[in-house]
Amino acid sequence: MANTPQAKKRIRRNARRAEINGSRLSRIRTLVKKVEAALAAGDKSAAQEALSSAQPEMARGVARGVMHKNTAARKFGRLTKRVAALG
Repeated sequence: MANTPQAKKRIRRNARRAEINGSRLSRIRTLVKKVEAALAAGDKSAAQEALSSAQPEMARGVARGVMHKNTAARKFGRLTKRVAALG
């Protein structure tokens, strides 16, 4: 159990950060799922639009430390390749 005031503050802060980071990661996952749904439907324009909204969100997640840089690059590269293959 935390005894010092600073340790208690860290516990409060960590809980807030975990909530924020969880929502960020959830938003990224949702946007990626939208791209995959458009790919499954075979709708290239919808897939491109969904991808263009997912990419900056992934980049923001990397900047905030929610997602590793290489993970985001891998996911974005694979999705881009699948969208391009639709044409």
